Amino acid sequence: MNAIATHAIKTVSVVVPVYYNAGSLPVLFDRLQAVERELIERHQVRLQLIFVNDGSRDDSQQALLAIKAQRPETTVVRLARNFGAVHASRTGFRFVQGDAFVIIAADLQDPPELLLEMVPKWLAGRKFVIAVRASREDPWTSRIYSWMYYRVLRLLVVPEYPEGGFDMALMDRAMLEPMRNCSKNAFTPLLAYWLGYEPEVVTYHRPARDHGKSRWTFSRKIKTLLDVMLGFSVTPIRLISAIGVVVAGLSFGYGILVAIGAMLGKVEVSGFATLAILITFLLGLIIVMLGVIGEYLWRIFDEVNRRPETVIDEVA
Repeated sequence: MNAIATHAIKTVSVVVPVYYNAGSLPVLFDRLQAVERELIERHQVRLQLIFVNDGSRDDSQQALLAIKAQRPETTVVRLARNFGAVHASRTGFRFVQGDAFVIIAADLQDPPELLLEMVPKWLAGRKFVIAVRASREDPWTSRIYSWMYYRVLRLLVVPEYPEGGFDMALMDRAMLEPMRNCSKNAFTPLLAYWLGYEPEVVTYHRPARDHGKSRWTFSRKIKTLLDVMLGFSVTPIRLISAIGVVVAGLSFGYGILVAIGAMLGKVEVSGFATLAILITFLLGLIIVMLGVIGEYLWRIFDEVNRRPETVIDEVA
């Protein structure tokens, strides 16, 4: 009977990217342990904990080793430097052994207790369960950026993407291989949604951050936006082509008007301002278009240059 019960236990692998989270890690660990106790009692589901230290230079590594001392089966991966949360998460995927897996932020803004709602839906047969933010207590600048970001994403990439967005998703092991082998520049939540599994939605309120400060800087947000736009959508390059066709048509029409005016003797010598405006506008447009094309080319180069996505310093 005990052998049957042991065999029936399923495992959910929890991947936690860590970057300057020394203050929140002990609290997160305690809450994850409490969640695991309830999951075992209710559903015979245990947790595999995988922490990936993404080049933190605070006391995060010491806090992780303290967690390891309390729970020896915990996996602690330290990267050689900061590579970014998305890359750190995918590094954690290499160590996933569970029947399902989930990424949880170390700052506690995505409550680990959501697993108590998500796991039963997975056990009921849903391969993809997402926690969508119904409301949030982030700074107003972050809220404005998020609103703009998800509007652009829904407009240009995935129209049915959740309006509030999500970071926390419980994924069946069937999704692990494509998540491991994706492009280096792929944004993990969008990739998971793009795979096509029908998501089961859990909504929650995103609380304010109590520990440390966010390292999600404006430059990182812009890079993520570019990765999403250029990595999952052909719309920008097609938009460039459409603009090029329109501008070429207008320029051709304007040239015909100038030629007709010249033949009729109605072209005045003056017109420098018009000429300067047209040249400036067209040159600016060309520079923007070349910039977008350059972004696509860079991503192609980044994929084929065989540079590793991350470098693991040690695994404890």
